[in-house]
Amino acid sequence: MRKNSIKNTRINGEVMRELSNIIRGEIKDPRINPLTSVVSVEVAPDLKSCKAYISVLGDEKSQQDTIAGLKSAEGYIRRMLAKNVNLRNTPEIRFILDQSIEYGVNMSKMIDEVNRPRSEREEITD
Repeated sequence: MRKNSIKNTRINGEVMRELSNIIRGEIKDPRINPLTSVVSVEVAPDLKSCKAYISVLGDEKSQQDTIAGLKSAEGYIRRMLAKNVNLRNTPEIRFILDQSIEYGVNMSKMIDEVNRPRSEREEITD
């Protein structure tokens, strides 16, 4: 099975949807920020491993606590995933912090700052 085959794309989508549901509704760990979302999932073609890219809206400490909470609940998440998604092998999940959304927001703010008229920029800096 090729990495970008239709079957692999469907599996990625299904695992992503189930991971989102499990993180949102099943896990009760207080370290996990309620504004946590699964950005994307890459399941290996042999279904042995999986990279889950997680985005957390919050400060640096909140992001690190959320990743630590998810890593500690990995066994439970994997068991729930095996129960809800019918795969030959349940992949071992590796959680990766994705900061692309935060980066995009910061870039958008910088672009807005540059596009603002010069008189408004000088008032803010004074």
